[in-house]
Amino acid sequence: MRWLAEYSLEAIAQAVRQVAPELDGRPITTRALVNKDDPMWWSSSAVIDGQYVAKFAWSRAAAERLAHEIAVLDELPVPYLPKVVASSTDPLLLVTELVAGASLFEVIDSIDRDEAGRQLASFLGALHACGGAYPPATLQPASTDVLRKRFGRWARPDQQATVIKWCEWVEKVLGTPRGSVLVHGDLHGGNQVWDGGQLRAVVDFETAGLAEPEYDLRAFPGTGPGVELLTATMHHYPGELDPERVMAWHVRHALGDALWRSEAGVPLPDHRTPPEWVADLTDRFAALGVAPS
Repeated sequence: MRWLAEYSLEAIAQAVRQVAPELDGRPITTRALVNKDDPMWWSSSAVIDGQYVAKFAWSRAAAERLAHEIAVLDELPVPYLPKVVASSTDPLLLVTELVAGASLFEVIDSIDRDEAGRQLASFLGALHACGGAYPPATLQPASTDVLRKRFGRWARPDQQATVIKWCEWVEKVLGTPRGSVLVHGDLHGGNQVWDGGQLRAVVDFETAGLAEPEYDLRAFPGTGPGVELLTATMHHYPGELDPERVMAWHVRHALGDALWRSEAGVPLPDHRTPPEWVADLTDRFAALGVAPS
């Protein structure tokens, strides 16, 4: 496996020339870099001629994730995948067709959530039914130990005991083993492309692997007002999903996101505060009829 020596337009163009020579010479538009101080995140994407997306990396850690995505996309017989135009690990590059549309975050207030849930359930059902020898998914949410030790300073004093209680409940719920399936691993709204109320593509399979099916729904309770998207997806899903396990993962996901952003001085995505996110979690538990005790 050979990744880019550096992040530069010249290095990207050279990789495109080798992997997809039919696209050589077409204009390449790069993205602004984030987290560029940590080699773990030395990866990005560029748009070629307004029609294709090229993903690349320039460190071993980032390259391993992209190589994993290339291998996964090469095997998956599921709907809503972007069409792979070319891929290679020497040099490391993944080129897919650009899918027109907007992220779920941008359209959630304007689409029918039951229909959206039906489409997401179709994708998840097909993905979770895939066989194959896959490694465990890279589980990203903060652990309950981390939340118990560090989140308190960001919550209101009257919320701190509640957060501790939630951590104990999460440990109890997730302490019981659950069968593993192939999961996307990072199925938030930014990794979904929607257009005209239709799911056009699910992207970014770098963390795909084996985990319980509820893990893939951990961001759904916080997508849009209320929990309608989650309940619709669970209703249409071709199998059994446990709302308690979804919410247990959601607690780790939501509080973990609020924690790292607060500690890094990065605004929360909706520009509100950690105490407001704790209040939102309380409302979501109530809406789902889940009692974390």
